[in-house]
Amino acid sequence: MYKIDFGSPIHIHFIGIGGISMSGLAEILNKEGFFVSGSDAKSSPLTEKLEHLGVLIFYGHDKSNLPRDAQLTVYTAAVKSDNPEWIASTERDIPMLSRAQLLGQIMDNYSRSVAISGTHGKTTTTSMLTDIFLAAKSDPTVSVGGILSSIDGNIRVGSSDIFLTEACEYTNSFLHFYPKYALILNIEEDHMDFFSDLSEIRHSFAAFAGQVATDGTLLLNGDIAAPDDITVNCVATVTRYGFDPSYEFYAQDVHFHAQDGTSFSFFQKDAFLGEIKLRVPGIHNVSNALGAAALALTMGIPFASIQLGLTSFLGTARRFEYKGELGGITIVDDYAHHPTEISATLTAAANYPHKRIICIFQPHTYTRTKAFLLDFAKALSAADLVILTDIYAAREKNTIGISSADLLKELNNYEVEAYYEPSFDAIEAFLLKKCLHGDLLITMGAGDVYRIGEHLLGLS
Repeated sequence: MYKIDFGSPIHIHFIGIGGISMSGLAEILNKEGFFVSGSDAKSSPLTEKLEHLGVLIFYGHDKSNLPRDAQLTVYTAAVKSDNPEWIASTERDIPMLSRAQLLGQIMDNYSRSVAISGTHGKTTTTSMLTDIFLAAKSDPTVSVGGILSSIDGNIRVGSSDIFLTEACEYTNSFLHFYPKYALILNIEEDHMDFFSDLSEIRHSFAAFAGQVATDGTLLLNGDIAAPDDITVNCVATVTRYGFDPSYEFYAQDVHFHAQDGTSFSFFQKDAFLGEIKLRVPGIHNVSNALGAAALALTMGIPFASIQLGLTSFLGTARRFEYKGELGGITIVDDYAHHPTEISATLTAAANYPHKRIICIFQPHTYTRTKAFLLDFAKALSAADLVILTDIYAAREKNTIGISSADLLKELNNYEVEAYYEPSFDAIEAFLLKKCLHGDLLITMGAGDVYRIGEHLLGLS
């Protein structure tokens, strides 16, 4: 594999530079003195920001986009070997790295690298840790898979030895990482277009755990089933956290405060260190904050900075994000696209002031919809009214004959009012007739369903 020498910057070309992670890595390398170019299908705020920083951006994909002096090509998982810039790179014998391979090499350039993994909660927990490090004035470099207001984007380039990033299990991307510190939030079935079953997913997490540095620490959610199977090959120190007092770090006295978030008491072994207040809702965010706090303490961050960082955390874009009000109807957007995430979001919504919870759900990918059809229906039944859009295909084609009509059929087995309407315009018209003063309207999914709420509010 080609190895980057950070002491000798070169010209690196990115295929798919507009992605949330790719744009962040391009920005890091640009600020490290590398000459960066790249291509993407269309302009976006992320590509416009890169252009402002001096990065050369091409729109559309073509052989001519690959600069004559390019010395390395980086590509996303969505880019295949029939991409014209991929073909041009191979024809010219230019070395190529995947996004994950590049991220792993960037991590190796920092002595205190931190990787946040898990099926759910990676972006939120990485963002929480970012705010903790900022409160402690640790000056970290951060790559996060969402837009975080405290760093005004998805990337921050610092000058310390701390590098913080998400570590995603999809296509085993995180197996390119060898962090000093790692956090495993949870392990569940997901990405079934890549993994065959939960056993294979757990095997990948066990392999990731085995790559944490010998002199490092793995923080593990104690609620993960059969944890010893995950840590069997781990050479780092293993520390557990959760809600059980037998763990090294644990939370007690959890309180929900409607619109004001949550609070809990934080313990290390038998010592009460203090109360942590959060401005984001849900027991899932208590767990995320607990993991972030435990990791930060392990790294030597003062508890006062942890409290300050978590209290100042306002959430990330598309994670129970308040969008506005329309005629007394509160509109919130959430990225939830897995049954566990849906349950967590709707449970959090139950503690939010409302008369009814109305959920507009956009299923994400055909394989995920088919794999979790019954679980989706059960999770969504916690809402008072559900409106289903068409499935957001993302990287897939519908070769398995699944549709939102199948999910509606399963939802009809529960005592919940449910509809299926593929047109966003029709959904908006329906909502304007159906919603009542005091309703909480949640647009939910990993696709473009957020546009419905934004259009209703006149934001787009």
